[in-house]
Amino acid sequence: MTAENQGRGADALMAAITGEPLSDEARADAAFMAEHSSAAADLALLREQLGIIGHALAEPPPPLPEPVPVRQPSRVRRRIRTVAFGSLAVAAAASVLVGMGWLVTQAGGGADSDAGASSADKAMPSQQSGDTAFGGPQYLACSRLVAEGRATSVEQLPGTASLRVTLDMTRYYLPDQGEQELTFVVDENLVPGLRKGDKVLIGIPRGAREPDFWAVGEQDIAPERAWITASLPEARERGC
Repeated sequence: MTAENQGRGADALMAAITGEPLSDEARADAAFMAEHSSAAADLALLREQLGIIGHALAEPPPPLPEPVPVRQPSRVRRRIRTVAFGSLAVAAAASVLVGMGWLVTQAGGGADSDAGASSADKAMPSQQSGDTAFGGPQYLACSRLVAEGRATSVEQLPGTASLRVTLDMTRYYLPDQGEQELTFVVDENLVPGLRKGDKVLIGIPRGAREPDFWAVGEQDIAPERAWITASLPEARERGC
């Protein structure tokens, strides 16, 4: 595209944006009028899209569904909803910027239409299925032991990064009952800050000797307890 054509396209775009009356000379220029008509049509489409976005953002959000037991604490769920709403606003703003950028590109003829596309191609990481995660029906169906207790002893094994933890068991989910006291050796990184007197929730899969899941403290145990209680009836009807 020549410099003259680029200048004509830019002038036509600005005239369409501002809505200023066209001179007789401009109306007599067929190429200019073609650029002006194209720009006016693009602007009309962009305004329509902006109106749709504005209407969608102005509507009240739909009511939240009834709460159900989930693995994550409630504070995590609230954060997810906040991020999702923020992403909607960012997407709306991005669509406007992309539309304006496209118009300027058409007038100037110098931008790469593929610029910035790579960021939109990044996939979101997948999440573990709630059915097989700790507390889900399938996890429980394949568990040897799921129970709560209180740490009566937490000892660092000399020369290692492991702890010997003794638990006074207070509640059994699977099986319905068991030994009053259990002792495990666990990597200290799996139970950071665990101290004597802390409440714990553990899970041991079938065929394993040590827990593959630890929750420490009532704040972390409470949502897991609700999830286990809700999943147990279905888990008892399943095979592993």
